[in-house]
Amino acid sequence: MQNVYPYTKYRYRVEIEGIDVAGFSEVSGFDANIDVVEYREGNMLPPTPIKLPGLRKYGNITLKWGLTASMALYEWMAPSLEANVERKTITIILQDEDNADVASWQVVNAWVVKYTAPDFNATASEVAIESLEIAHEGMVRSM
Repeated sequence: MQNVYPYTKYRYRVEIEGIDVAGFSEVSGFDANIDVVEYREGNMLPPTPIKLPGLRKYGNITLKWGLTASMALYEWMAPSLEANVERKTITIILQDEDNADVASWQVVNAWVVKYTAPDFNATASEVAIESLEIAHEGMVRSM
């Protein structure tokens, strides 16, 4: 019998529709859940509520990357401050040890809800990190 090992989480790439950017140091927070709606009428037996599927909700995604001269992601966010939201499709792709694509999630109607500039500390030996928080309206795993 051959051992099958799970994929590691440190090999991935992110594609954002229409934006050519470098890599991200962290992608976090994407999840999906369905609200549960409980309902019961007074004469129902047994005396427990039935459970119905409610609204589907998707968690916001946070992208973090080391600050470079590129302004592409900031320029995507900036119009949102003037209520001019630009929605894009984001694809997050997991890769194996040979850099082959093994799983991907497509995030639809994504837009920036928060931008965080790096903090600065003259005594730290760290990379300056920018981040975006992205809201979206759905995700689909395609492989």
